[in-house]
Amino acid sequence: MLISAGQAVSSGFVIGLGLGMVFVGLACIIGLCYLLGAVIKLIGIGDKEQKPKSAPPSPAPAAPVAENISGNKELMAAISAVIAEQMGKDISAIRIKSVKKL
Repeated sequence: MLISAGQAVSSGFVIGLGLGMVFVGLACIIGLCYLLGAVIKLIGIGDKEQKPKSAPPSPAPAAPVAENISGNKELMAAISAVIAEQMGKDISAIRIKSVKKL
């Protein structure tokens, strides 16, 4: 089907041509990725494993948690704000009676 300058192009033809170009382009990108992967394996760039010179430092110990968390006013305010936000209510409508450490 040849299209001359004066003819109208159907929408199905335009959609098909667009989808075809996208999938052909994606297939080309996939092919290039496989080709570059094979070239890198032949060169041997990715085969070298670098070992650290010294052991990584151990993580810092966790800060001690207060046993009486219900006495911490800032923590209670933060918990109240989160609960009020999740429930979609005003913070003055929230009453927390107790908090237990899990």
